[in-house]
Amino acid sequence: MYELLLFAVAIGAGFIGSLLGLGGGIIIVPALTLIYKVDIRYAIAASLISVVATSSGAAASYLKDSLTNLRLAVFLEVGTVVGAVSGFLIASHIDSKSLYVLFAVFLLFSALMMLRKRSEHAAVANHPWADKLRLDSSYPDDKGVWQNYKVAQVPLGLAVMFAAGILSALLGIGSGIFKVLAMDGAMKLPIKVSSATSNFMIGVTAAASASAYFLRGDVRPEIAAPVALGIIIGSFLGAKSMSRIPAAHIRKIFVVVLAIVSAQMIWKGLK
Repeated sequence: MYELLLFAVAIGAGFIGSLLGLGGGIIIVPALTLIYKVDIRYAIAASLISVVATSSGAAASYLKDSLTNLRLAVFLEVGTVVGAVSGFLIASHIDSKSLYVLFAVFLLFSALMMLRKRSEHAAVANHPWADKLRLDSSYPDDKGVWQNYKVAQVPLGLAVMFAAGILSALLGIGSGIFKVLAMDGAMKLPIKVSSATSNFMIGVTAAASASAYFLRGDVRPEIAAPVALGIIIGSFLGAKSMSRIPAAHIRKIFVVVLAIVSAQMIWKGLK
């Protein structure tokens, strides 16, 4: 019964995580710690395993729909993987209470940042690095019309990806939140491209972190297995739904989810 409940929650987490480019960890970690009373370090390890599953389940669909910027994803992964390894080394020196509060503070920050962006704000010109690496591309909008877009502030985006990798290892969230913020806010990509590209990237970042947690013995099969299976199903359903949902609605869902989870994690950390 316990595994079935985890499986059901994981399906919902995978759906929301895939739709928003978050990886599902943002739902799974609070669910495991607040509802099932799992130690946060075991929850983070299970979440990282599920994040790999989410990325695998959603990435193929987004690539087929031409929403993922593959060249940009590969370039930015340099920063996230280095950050993930650094984050694991830092994690062993932080207590559980601090992890709850850190998780909540960054979620709240993310919600506020997304709330400020009420419309698409596409870059008008490429950053020099984007020209040299040919990072700009195009994607089909809600009506199937292809839209070209540019890529701005590439060095800033790479720096944010490094920080995202650190947070992935610390919090088990796949760092999809910050990948979306970096691409949507700093690099000024369309929100759908940001979410789809984030989904492709989070699996690589999480795999680097999850391997280290596995070697330390924090991966519990009875938790990670049903969570990963549910995440795969949910992420597939989310990826199929994304192309039919307007970008403005995706942004609103993103803000509401982050605000609710942030409040819950602050309460848990202070308690």
